[in-house]
Amino acid sequence: MSGFRPFSQFPPNPLSNPEFDRASHRRLDEAWLETVRASADARVVPVWRARSLVAPGDPLRRGVAIPVDQFDWSLATEMVFLGMADDRPHFAADISPFEAAVSHFAPHGVFEDMRMMGSLLPNDDAALLAYAKGMLWWHERHRFCGVCGHPTRSVDGGHRRLCSNEACKAEQFPRSDPAVIMLIEHEDRCLLARGARFPANFISVLAGFVEPGESLEDTVAREVFEECGVRVHDIAYASSQPWPFPSSLMLGFRAKAADPTLKLDPAEILEADWYTRDYVRSIASNAPLSLEPGGPVRIPPKFSISRRLIDDWVAEGD
Repeated sequence: MSGFRPFSQFPPNPLSNPEFDRASHRRLDEAWLETVRASADARVVPVWRARSLVAPGDPLRRGVAIPVDQFDWSLATEMVFLGMADDRPHFAADISPFEAAVSHFAPHGVFEDMRMMGSLLPNDDAALLAYAKGMLWWHERHRFCGVCGHPTRSVDGGHRRLCSNEACKAEQFPRSDPAVIMLIEHEDRCLLARGARFPANFISVLAGFVEPGESLEDTVAREVFEECGVRVHDIAYASSQPWPFPSSLMLGFRAKAADPTLKLDPAEILEADWYTRDYVRSIASNAPLSLEPGGPVRIPPKFSISRRLIDDWVAEGD
């Protein structure tokens, strides 16, 4: 693909942190986990009703990991060992049933929706908060065995759930649902669309989930044709991004359209068009939180891989 830079030249996408040590070899050591959970170095990342604790900051806000001596474990309905950061063990704690969490943790910060706050956080903070949120969401949805219906219990530091039925003992592990997200181009224009769930004046690249028995490239081709009636070729991988809202892995691609004629699926896509680099560059700085109809056209914030795909395409024309 002309002008396409290799992924090795790029920094990691937001929400991924290759420097964070998940210390997976420690998950089976229950004695070690109990010891470090009570140590002065331990930090707790609380999640309240799918919201993460964020503190004010300048110029960026900061994610909050509470020192363990300031956290009451009796408030946690679920605990997950996340790993090591700055030589400190980090744990996620679900405090959702705790009605007074907002006021109780007010000295530390405010519980916010990560999807709205991601662009305002340092990437390391955003990655840690998203990891905690995704793991606790998985626990909430897997409290019962999918084979026999008996309750499950958390083991391996929160990275496996085991059926309590001795005749079953089925295991469940955290999963990420693969989804493709793709920038389609045709003669120096890219395809951007407004999905049925998007706010007014918001346009982005296309995306869709991988179906069983389907390759990633097949998914790209199918989704683009289903949503916009466009056949594509020269499908190439770009980069990936964890997206634990609640449990996706976004796999970014680039592809070229054989014909620019659009035939939209109205159940999925409300509007779509081909846009030049100059136009996309001109709207890139529009206010990301302006949701009023008739307001400026917006593209995704830099928090997302969708924006990464768009920005990389625009930069190729510079």
